[in-house]
Amino acid sequence: MYRIVAREDLAPVTKLLVIEAPEVACKAQPGQFVIVIVEEHGERIPLTIADYDRRAGTVTLIFQEVGKTTRLLGTKRAGDELFAFTGPLGLPTEIENYGTVLCIGGGVGIAPIFPIARALKEAGNRVISIIGARTKDLLFWEDRMRSVSDELVVTTDDGSYGRKALVTVPEKEILESGEPVERIWAIGPAIMMKFVSLTSRPFEVKTIVSLNSIMVDGTGMCGACRVEVGGKTRFVCVDGPEFDGHEVNWDLLMERQRIYLDEEKRALARFEEMCPSCRGEQH
Repeated sequence: MYRIVAREDLAPVTKLLVIEAPEVACKAQPGQFVIVIVEEHGERIPLTIADYDRRAGTVTLIFQEVGKTTRLLGTKRAGDELFAFTGPLGLPTEIENYGTVLCIGGGVGIAPIFPIARALKEAGNRVISIIGARTKDLLFWEDRMRSVSDELVVTTDDGSYGRKALVTVPEKEILESGEPVERIWAIGPAIMMKFVSLTSRPFEVKTIVSLNSIMVDGTGMCGACRVEVGGKTRFVCVDGPEFDGHEVNWDLLMERQRIYLDEEKRALARFEEMCPSCRGEQH
């Protein structure tokens, strides 16, 4: 069992949990993820690592309550325990001194872009970060991102905070400015990562994305997380989760993400029937 040592509500549906998992924390690297089982016989869900503290032996996760299992996870408090916490899994981010780099986080993707931006900054890069969300209430960790960035741009779709723009607008402006951007990292919804990649393609700037395909075992055996990259089948859990965004078949990825949408809706409805207090509750 893995004890929750801290919890924070970052937004109405966005939660932060700090988990006591020293064996995971001592090996975790930017870009990697864990597989969490909230309760015995529960669903296995992948969550990208938002932060880790090797000395304290803790791992920080940030997630949105979008389905039955994340809603259940969102009911947990400090002192509660998780049934299983497996990781770190996946290949870590390739950190080098590239020069000037862009780190783009959309929505809950701000969480996993943070340790990548921090590591790139520590490696000597000039880090320009762009973070965005639909509205101000869904933004978080602006202060953390600013602390690891040479420049930070904040956007909201509705203009409630920062610039009223999608993250691709300042991305294109920076690329058009003539500043020699050597590499881009983007993490967020698939549709956001697709258009970040399309925006950078004409400039021939390598763009790394962290894919969020459906995943079951996290070891490459089940095949559920398969994606098409460069015309070849890859498995997100062992070949990724980071890939060249210019080579990802985005339409196929988003189609596969919708495969179990009806089942997920039914599972959430059953959960809310069994736990009426969890329906739409602001924890």
